[in-house]
Amino acid sequence: MKYIGAHVSASGGVDQAVIRAHELEATAFALFTKNQRQWKAAPLSAQVIDAFKTACEKYHYSSAQILPHDSFLINLGHPVADALEKSRAAFLDEMQRADQLGLTLLNFHPGSHLQQIDEEACLKRIAESINITLDKTRNVVAVIENTAGQGSNLGYRFEHLATIIEHVEDKSRVGVCLDTCHTFAGGYDLRTEDDCIATFAEFGRVVGFNYLRGMHLNDAKSTLGSRVDRHHSLGEGNIGNTVFSWLMKDERFDNIPLILETINPDIWKDEIAWLKAQQQP
Repeated sequence: MKYIGAHVSASGGVDQAVIRAHELEATAFALFTKNQRQWKAAPLSAQVIDAFKTACEKYHYSSAQILPHDSFLINLGHPVADALEKSRAAFLDEMQRADQLGLTLLNFHPGSHLQQIDEEACLKRIAESINITLDKTRNVVAVIENTAGQGSNLGYRFEHLATIIEHVEDKSRVGVCLDTCHTFAGGYDLRTEDDCIATFAEFGRVVGFNYLRGMHLNDAKSTLGSRVDRHHSLGEGNIGNTVFSWLMKDERFDNIPLILETINPDIWKDEIAWLKAQQQP
């Protein structure tokens, strides 16, 4: 079964994200559990946690259908010790918040070397950050999102993801979220069915489908291999509709959150309906 949804606003409380997903007729959703552009937030109260869990139960969303995203400020590969510790503390808080809400996944961007350490050292530092956090938490899987590779961001090559996973001690609590826009901008073509077959075969060989725990479904304003992160609505960018229709028919993408981060929330309901319709033979 395909779980299809969008990254919805949690304005007014995390329980409101559940209601917004339901209004889109989504079978999955993503959210921020705190302001993604601030380091700290008030702890989740028992009332907020209960309201979220009650809404999930009412609208039939299990933890397998929900992919929270951490703060954009966090850099688990930061080359500077003080800044690294700040990121690690914030990431731990994000993992704990997800657990408090009864969630089992946390999506995050791996990190950046900021031109100060080499790629290998940064990738190992990211894995070390994950290990430290997993040792202090339970239940939640750390889900690494591939990036477009903009600036000094790592994670735009499948080999980057594989190296991080290699150095994570508890393989049962690490996974990957593939963003189609980032994948394309990172140099992996998705424009034809043959391209899709080749790209995901490479993903399977380098990383492994057993680690795929979610996807972000976005077309791209950016060009192939540009390493520029610019999302677009489905079928309106340089990728086109083929990959999204193809994914809906492939069982390897069942039972994971498939999340829109496309640029026009006004048509999310239509995009979700279109994706659902692609499942028909």
